[in-house]
Amino acid sequence: MNLPSSFIETMHSLTGSETELFLDSLSKEPAVSVRFNPAKKIDEFDAGKIVPWATNAYYLEERPTFTFDPLFHAGYYYVQEASSMFVEQAIRQYIGDKTVRALDLCAAPGGKSTHLRSTISPDSLLVSNEMMRNRVQILAENMIKWGNPNVVVTNNEPADFTNLTHFFDVILTDVPCSGEGMFRKDEVAIKEWSPENVTLCWQRQQDIIEKIWPSLKPGGLLIYSTCTFNTKEDEENVKWICDEYGAEVLPLEIQEEWNITGNLLGDSDFPVYRFLPHRTHGEGFFLAVLRKPDEEQYSESYTLTTKSKKVKDNKKKKEAAPVVTKDHLRIAQEWIKNPADFTFKSEGNQIKAINRVYDADLESLKQQLRVIHSGICLGEVKGRDLIPDHSLAMSTLLGHDSFETCELTYEQAIAYLRKEAISLPETTSKGFILLTYRQTPLGFVKNIGQRANNLYPQEWRIRSGYLPENIKTVV
Repeated sequence: MNLPSSFIETMHSLTGSETELFLDSLSKEPAVSVRFNPAKKIDEFDAGKIVPWATNAYYLEERPTFTFDPLFHAGYYYVQEASSMFVEQAIRQYIGDKTVRALDLCAAPGGKSTHLRSTISPDSLLVSNEMMRNRVQILAENMIKWGNPNVVVTNNEPADFTNLTHFFDVILTDVPCSGEGMFRKDEVAIKEWSPENVTLCWQRQQDIIEKIWPSLKPGGLLIYSTCTFNTKEDEENVKWICDEYGAEVLPLEIQEEWNITGNLLGDSDFPVYRFLPHRTHGEGFFLAVLRKPDEEQYSESYTLTTKSKKVKDNKKKKEAAPVVTKDHLRIAQEWIKNPADFTFKSEGNQIKAINRVYDADLESLKQQLRVIHSGICLGEVKGRDLIPDHSLAMSTLLGHDSFETCELTYEQAIAYLRKEAISLPETTSKGFILLTYRQTPLGFVKNIGQRANNLYPQEWRIRSGYLPENIKTVV
């Protein structure tokens, strides 16, 4: 591995006599780890080693073929780097089972967001945001697969959140960084690294915090994290947040055997948590938990500065949209558990279920943000049919008695995920059928007798026509 000399010099100043051990660790194979979805059925799993700072998380001895594992596509588990799972400790130790509004600001592809969603209480609201348009769709896909209805996926810059004054109880800012902690997984990160880029990164990180700070409630938590090693992006930025905004850095209880490294900034002793690959089983990671001062007076309800939006008046196209009728709404309500807890809305030809508790919140968010996904999309009206949406199949609120089910073999499941034609048993009823693999919902088909129309999302399909030999899956 050809590392920049200035990076080596920086790490020597931080790791001292352990520099050779640190550099040697960067040439070793990275660990593979997964985290299971606690809201979905988990079979017995013969795990070799648990990730000690996270729940339902395991190291794998080798990397399975995730693309060809139907349970991966069903939101059964998520492939996440082990060190980054340490975010769970901040939530469990300072939030517990309280109901909160949480924001994951830089969320794609979804590892920390799915983890955050599993760690905060099920009734809490999570806004998962991604700034880059070319990455937000994969975030939405992964959050839909995870299945919790109290999720909003947005595509916005940090400045767009500024007017949501005191809206969030918790903000996770896994800020864009120079990526030093990813060197052994990503050669591009090495090529793009430079002292100048480090400077650009810490300046951008401060700008992000400045923009997002007003939306955090007084007394709320800011979880600041990076996947880099230098102190400019890590300890020095934490110190800047304290000096600039009066934030308090909070300690976390950790186990000695986790081998987590503390503060490496010589003139400061506030608690931060570093994962160095020669000490901990994972990639480079840094985390600090900060509390916003709670002295200032504020109402439990947030304040929102609204801005008028320009609406395009396209009078030339007046195609009548399919009408969502009362019958459609009645049918959709029967598809989920606890329908009384939800508001059912039609958006164009779609029907969505939104948790009543967050109905007003979602409307406020829509005034400020570009919302990509929210709640559960139950179905879409086409002609006389209400076609069940894939979001419903993935949701933990799906009523399993609402649809006839058909269990697939492994080969059939892969064919379905490739959006190929599926042959169902002759005894299968006509209409919409929920397909399952190992009793886990995979999605819908419409059985019309001689064939079944595959309703799996086109953009999510497995594109590879090649099926590897000796496929190894996680479970």
